[in-house]
Amino acid sequence: MQTDIDPRNLIGRKAFDRNGAKIGTIDEVYLDDATGAPEWAAIRTGLFSRDTFVPLEPSELTSDGTLRIPFERSLIKDAPDFGVGRHLSPEQELQLYHHYGLDITPPETAPPPDQDFGKIAGKGDS
Repeated sequence: MQTDIDPRNLIGRKAFDRNGAKIGTIDEVYLDDATGAPEWAAIRTGLFSRDTFVPLEPSELTSDGTLRIPFERSLIKDAPDFGVGRHLSPEQELQLYHHYGLDITPPETAPPPDQDFGKIAGKGDS
């Protein structure tokens, strides 16, 4: 998603799934604790329904001002319900990442491959 957009400008925008089916209206935007970048949106799915969390990173703000979320409506509506207005804990974010099948380990933080750094003391050529 565009990183230069003010998250407050997302509130009230309509959200649609990958097939163009309306999901609802953006109710709240949650920022990443470390970077302050918009990370999750809570979308009100109906008049008597609940808010559901969607990831903003693979989503796209279209030229007509709507949010296109690259997932099926049924997957979005089945997202874990944590309520809105509260901080998302790391455990809750992890549940959301898993629900959407998103990779949560950036390549630069992956452990380096095993390497042979030399001989073990007392072993080797005699």
